[in-house]
Amino acid sequence: MGIADKLADRMSMAEQHEYLRSRLTRRGVIRGTVAAAGAVAGAGLLSGTANAASPSPTLLGRPATGHHVSGSLVAPFGRHLAFGADPQTQFRVSWQVPLAVRKPFIRVGLKPWALSHKIQAEVRALHTPQLLNSKLPPVDQYYLHAALDGLHPGTTYYYGVGHEGFDPASGQAFGTIGTFTTAPAHKGERFTFTAFGDQGVSYHALANDSLILAQNPAFHLHAGDICYADPAGSGQQSDSSVYDARTWDQFLAQTESVAARVPWMVTTGNHDMEAWYSPNGYGGQDARWSLPGNGPDPKNQPGAYSFVYGNTAVVALDANDVSYEIPANYDISGGKQTAWLDKRLGELRKQRGIDFIVVFFHHCAFSTTNSHASDGGVQEKWVPLFEKHQVDLVVNGHNHVYERTDAIRGGKVSKPVAIGDTVHPERDGVVYVTAGGAGRSLYDFPAPDSYEGHEHHVDSVATWHSAKGGGKVTENVTWSRVRYTGYSFIAVEVEPASSGRTATLTVSALAETGERVDHFTVARRAK
Repeated sequence: MGIADKLADRMSMAEQHEYLRSRLTRRGVIRGTVAAAGAVAGAGLLSGTANAASPSPTLLGRPATGHHVSGSLVAPFGRHLAFGADPQTQFRVSWQVPLAVRKPFIRVGLKPWALSHKIQAEVRALHTPQLLNSKLPPVDQYYLHAALDGLHPGTTYYYGVGHEGFDPASGQAFGTIGTFTTAPAHKGERFTFTAFGDQGVSYHALANDSLILAQNPAFHLHAGDICYADPAGSGQQSDSSVYDARTWDQFLAQTESVAARVPWMVTTGNHDMEAWYSPNGYGGQDARWSLPGNGPDPKNQPGAYSFVYGNTAVVALDANDVSYEIPANYDISGGKQTAWLDKRLGELRKQRGIDFIVVFFHHCAFSTTNSHASDGGVQEKWVPLFEKHQVDLVVNGHNHVYERTDAIRGGKVSKPVAIGDTVHPERDGVVYVTAGGAGRSLYDFPAPDSYEGHEHHVDSVATWHSAKGGGKVTENVTWSRVRYTGYSFIAVEVEPASSGRTATLTVSALAETGERVDHFTVARRAK
């Protein structure tokens, strides 16, 4: 490790951002005005001159060559959907173009041949210059976003994205039309959602995407470490030669087959802190995703938000804020996110019509792998709140495996939950799932794998959790019920019930072969 690396290890994300700006470009000191992360809507955005030296999300004009390319020769790619704060009436459609285009838009309608509603798109562009020690060229990336509000619940819409010279309503691009369906108006409909973390770009990631599409999910949860443009993952890129912004292009193209029709709800992992673009590391996230803006601080923590679909509330959290293991963004919210979590969980638990609360974030509350194990910051700050509000399911990534706990209360097993068992969170405690086998290289366990059809239960597992300051506390735990070293994801079938009867979440872990490696049921009396 060089002197610069040692220095960077002590930096926060904001300090690292300033370090990169001032030291690690070919030009040395950055010149020019840095545009704020965010966006300006309209075609005027694309008529200016690119600021090739800006380190932050920058409103760009022409391609770096300065040559105009006809819009008819530029095809959109990387479409991905997301809910707004209200999935019954709000959708967000995002996509990418390889070159700057004029007058980008989305068309929406109730029939594929009647896309009568045309909405101007918002453009958010990133410029990544050639960094010191990097052999990679500068990269200009153009992300487009459209907000669709006032939609009808339980309705399927057709949409197409385009720009001047490329119209999805024309014969030229009719084959690019996609669909999405808003959340139902009532909680009585069955649905499925899926979840994983730590995907990246690989054949395994693509295989998982194909299997997810086969589940016909209403939405998908991605628990962070989305594409791995930054393979280091510490938020401390003092030597930026390994950062490759082009990985995002590959990822969004890979994911489009699912994300163009299934809302792809992401949160931020440690590999998603990209110091180059903004002081908080999330400038790139702001450019690429449009997520619900109802969290504690949408500008500084875009990965923290909530939404309700049917009888199930979902809460996304930014675990970088509380992580003891990887502290680059530790306490970025000054406790604001944790206070919001306590308040929001209380509101959701009291709300009529909501039976289940699912929380997802990146760093593991409880896991036993040799690579990351459990995060002491998550355990200290958030686990007591999950128990206080009787959260029904917690989903994490970070560890590249599948692992599932028994029901836990106070850090100990409150009820053993064997494969196929049913748990009642209000009396039994909370079950935690690590679903980090989405596509990156796999980790291993200090104990034998134990999963459906191949059970090798052990009385305890020797593991550790991260401590404040970066140390490790070794421990023997009894809560590790299922361990599977393989690529996988979870599918959750939600079965509502009338008031007073039992509603259920049936959680299944599926390997990339389609084999089921775990299943259990969460039950709760419906309101």
